[in-house]
Amino acid sequence: MQHRLQYRIEATDQGVGGGGRRELKSVPFISYLSALQKSQLLTDDMVNGVEIRCEEKGSCPASCHLVPSPGHDGRSVRERPQRLVQDNVTKEAFKSATMSSYWCAGKGDVIDNWCRCDLSAFSKDGLPNCSPLRQPILRLAPYLEPSSTMVALEWMDVEPLIGCKVSDYIIQHKRVEDPSEAEVYTGEVLSLMDDLFSGLGSSCVVAAGRRTGDHPHSVLYSVVFKCLEPDSLYKFTLYAVDSRGSHSESSFVSVRTSCPMVDDSRAEEIADKVYNLYNGYTSGKEQQMAYNTLMEISPPLLYRVQYHYNAHYEKFGDFVWRSEDELGPRKANLILHRAEKISHYCRSLLRSTHIQSRTDTMAYVYCRSEEGRPPSNMWHGSLHESRTMCMEKLISVQRNTYSNTKLR
Repeated sequence: MQHRLQYRIEATDQGVGGGGRRELKSVPFISYLSALQKSQLLTDDMVNGVEIRCEEKGSCPASCHLVPSPGHDGRSVRERPQRLVQDNVTKEAFKSATMSSYWCAGKGDVIDNWCRCDLSAFSKDGLPNCSPLRQPILRLAPYLEPSSTMVALEWMDVEPLIGCKVSDYIIQHKRVEDPSEAEVYTGEVLSLMDDLFSGLGSSCVVAAGRRTGDHPHSVLYSVVFKCLEPDSLYKFTLYAVDSRGSHSESSFVSVRTSCPMVDDSRAEEIADKVYNLYNGYTSGKEQQMAYNTLMEISPPLLYRVQYHYNAHYEKFGDFVWRSEDELGPRKANLILHRAEKISHYCRSLLRSTHIQSRTDTMAYVYCRSEEGRPPSNMWHGSLHESRTMCMEKLISVQRNTYSNTKLR
């Protein structure tokens, strides 16, 4: 059943002769709010408070726009929202409290585009922490699949519109054998601003870049590493540093590089050469030439040479037996031991019937800073405010494709 609500309003006043409670009038609540705004409803006496009582006064007509439509759940009466905050002082107090809660965790005041923290909002190291930086999310760049030596990473900037400013990002990379192993080896630690944008950084980094993201006011940073070992597990760590030296939480990405590159045509040529050196009567010179050839090539290429040798000449004795027979067990073991470090996964790929090489071309953003930075013991400004010159460049990435059927 629909109901119309009527409000009974009473005021407690302080007039001559003492205070008392008296009923002013019974009016609809919306009418009361409107009259209260104009200060015409109350008497000249000072009012300490207003008491509102609700009571039912019958049902609303079906034509009333406040009545919910049939078949919809809702309360008996839908009131239109009323603006209760009117005076400027209250508006400013409400705005200040809302801004503080949203940008400064309710522990400071918004001043221009930064937070002035309360005295109680300081960390143990004496730095204000009412607007801590969010954790940057490190991820693989979608435009480059990790190759045998190259990995591209990217992350969105975490500097808020209001609050603490990001002065730098620190990125670390290290090779690990086991993701759960103890954090003993720290690897190489690089500053985006002081090492990479400045040009002083690492020979392992092709470029660090900055560009506008997909959303307004968003910034995307990227770093391309080029000196990684094939078929190896790497752990990358990233955290942001604010203008006062505090760090955000770290973000981690673990990446295994692809298998080492091999030139399959060369592997087949070497297999033919070794067979010819082993064939017939082998002199000491020919033995030494075969030994030197097999020791100088990379382990993945050696493994592929063994595959081609057995595929073509196994009827004359497999590669292991012929090497032991021609070079002796000691030298043969030295050669074969080099291929034992290849992972089982890469061994399975190296046993593919066909291996072809291809070169991909990738575009990346390359940035350099146009200004110097103050000494590291000083507080820095926003990374957004640093002047950088950026350009797009191209880089070639070599890959192998593996197949048991011949590719065109």
